[in-house]
Amino acid sequence: MINVAVHYAISGATAKAIAASVERGVSEGALAPGAALPPVRRLADELAVSPGTVATAYKELRGRGIVVTRGRGGTVVAPAPAVASRRPPKVPRGLRDLAGGHPDPAFLPAPAPPSRLAPGARSHRSTPRLPRLEDAARDWLGADGMPVEHVTFAHGALDLVGRLLSVELRPGDAVAMEDPGYHHLLDLVTALGLRSVPVAVDDEGMRPEALRRALRAGARAVVCSPRGQNPYGGCFSAERRAALADVLREEPDVLVLENDHASAVADVPLHALGSAGLSRWVHVRTVSKFLGADLRCAVAACDAVTLARHDGRLLLTSGWVSHLLQETVHGLLTDEDTRALVSRARGTYAVRRGALLGELAARGIAAHGASGMNVWVPVADESAVVNGLRSHGWWVAAGARFRLASPPGVRISVAGLEPADAARLASDFAAVLGESEATYGG
Repeated sequence: MINVAVHYAISGATAKAIAASVERGVSEGALAPGAALPPVRRLADELAVSPGTVATAYKELRGRGIVVTRGRGGTVVAPAPAVASRRPPKVPRGLRDLAGGHPDPAFLPAPAPPSRLAPGARSHRSTPRLPRLEDAARDWLGADGMPVEHVTFAHGALDLVGRLLSVELRPGDAVAMEDPGYHHLLDLVTALGLRSVPVAVDDEGMRPEALRRALRAGARAVVCSPRGQNPYGGCFSAERRAALADVLREEPDVLVLENDHASAVADVPLHALGSAGLSRWVHVRTVSKFLGADLRCAVAACDAVTLARHDGRLLLTSGWVSHLLQETVHGLLTDEDTRALVSRARGTYAVRRGALLGELAARGIAAHGASGMNVWVPVADESAVVNGLRSHGWWVAAGARFRLASPPGVRISVAGLEPADAARLASDFAAVLGESEATYGG
């Protein structure tokens, strides 16, 4: 036996027994996330087994997501899923909620369940996608220049991204992630036993050189947003899309997962990586931001290999997206009144975001929000700003749950923020920064 991290003794004479011993130490808390396991040969010598036996045990543990291998950093206990730590806190009673990232309910249609579906059994697995929704999806995606030969559906972007990452990658593999980025995606990558490699963003989205460094560090997949990036608000320009595509062509086997979550309410043109001629790609759009959060439906276009892998795994799990849900989404996507409502939402969100950015700028406060429904404000002390604004009746999101290695900031959701309210918020923000001037970094 050998003592490893907090005096835990790994034991066993077979690969199965050694793996079980490590797993027991992890489950009991004796081996904490990040704890280093012994090198293969050293543990083999201590346990009087062959190096191949230990290597097999470590391979089994990696396959189950219990440990990860970090090159020269050796084999370590996998990080614990960060879902609890990144989950947003409840909004305190009596405060104006600008932390949730939700659309304005005034711009959401009232979905009516369709009446055309007759009761009784039908072969959903043989025809998982309703042809009329497929046609509507191709029209919607194709209008923005997306290749639409291969399309599929999922229960939201997280559902699709999680399914593809679990099929394409193995525990311990690296994924290039926006930093700051969407906290649920960051949690998902960790929960799958994968490693997030931060890629810095600016007002045009992912930075090409930062992406190149992530790929050279071994990232096997890239998760990004072409517009309305959450929380920073960046959007790909044509030039940025071209530069990122050039970087990605250097690694043609890397899967690019593009989350166009704002889609119909984004007020900027789409310059998608999915239309840049890459080998492995998927472009996914959800409807929750403009049709309602309860409509857990996403449409995606992708390459042929990605389609086969996604749909093959979907068939073995949930099987299909509910035909009732598909009919409801199709009815709304093709309804003229709903389209008009979405168009008004798109324009209103742009006005509200611009109003807050303008009011902050007028008070000398730098902020970011080139597109989407959020504004990111860099600060030196997130807690001081969040608590300071709380005293003025506002509740904004501390940036910690969105960040990997990027500097601190706060996210303000503007979908329901009227221009008159933006002026008051900016004034209160300036007052809070004045109160904490010694710690504010601009």
